[in-house]
Amino acid sequence: MQFIDQVKIYLKAGDGGNGCSSFRREKFVPRGGPDGGDGGKGGSIIFVASPHLNTLLDLRYQQNYLVKHAEHGQGKKMYGRNTPDTVIPVPVGTLVKDFFTQEVLADLTAPGETCLGAKGGKGGRGNAHFATPTHQAPTHCEPGQPGEEKTLVLELKLLADVGLVGFPNAGKSTLISAISSARPKIADYPFTTLTPQLGVVKWGEQKSFVVADIPGLIEGAHEGKGLGFQFLRHVERTSILFHLIDISEASDADPVQSFHVIRNELSLYHPDLVLKPFAVGASKLDIGSGEKLKKLQDFCKEQNYDFFAFSAATHAGLEPLIQFLGKQVEQIREARGNLSVPTNP
Repeated sequence: MQFIDQVKIYLKAGDGGNGCSSFRREKFVPRGGPDGGDGGKGGSIIFVASPHLNTLLDLRYQQNYLVKHAEHGQGKKMYGRNTPDTVIPVPVGTLVKDFFTQEVLADLTAPGETCLGAKGGKGGRGNAHFATPTHQAPTHCEPGQPGEEKTLVLELKLLADVGLVGFPNAGKSTLISAISSARPKIADYPFTTLTPQLGVVKWGEQKSFVVADIPGLIEGAHEGKGLGFQFLRHVERTSILFHLIDISEASDADPVQSFHVIRNELSLYHPDLVLKPFAVGASKLDIGSGEKLKKLQDFCKEQNYDFFAFSAATHAGLEPLIQFLGKQVEQIREARGNLSVPTNP
């Protein structure tokens, strides 16, 4: 279940400062030696994998990164100031490639991993470095080296935070289309969704999570029935599950029994799947049966399960659900550890 996002960006690291050609000039020292200082080091551009990001959306709005050149050296052996490195956070799972050669420069698969996108130029040496016993008054100094200039492609292979699980026609595709910009195929027959669909859900200021609409589950899925193996492999990679139960009048299934069947299939495929955090949702509230809703709601209250009733068609009950899922995802991300950002050497 890989959500592939891609962005092309241009990088220009900082140029190194020029070295200085200067001579010591002081009272009573008419022939002072060379004292030209070195130029500063240009700042590099570094990518760092952040567990707090899950899309490359920010980089689509800023595709050019330019670092200022470092300061030039001065007399009295005064060195030019270095330019700070520019650190660009990217989601874990970001592949960094050269746009022209397609060479993979890095695959940032763990939080805190870094990649040097463009190296800053080295500062030039001042004329003080070139004095010798036979050449005591050199005028030569070095120019700063230019910073690297690159065009890169960042490709994100992102795993979903939230997996929607439920029988075919439980309303998963309608829900994901209502809470994100994803537009999966929606129709009133089984297995409308044949491949995973992912959408980015915004739930706060600069906050988002990725939700997956995955092929419907049927009894016997752990044995490969229906789209079982395809579905269950994808569920393994999510952080939290959201069980959708159809409570519409048209459904003849018992809502509590449907929940048990889904949990059983997950357990039979891999026992760890039922250990994942989860919540239960009564879908199709706008055409729902009051009796089914009460039965499922009472069951979840008795078992102390988080429960939400909603209609993706009318958007009733969606905002509390989005806020709940967003906060759950945020807590899981925080549990993975804090980001360590490198500093300019």
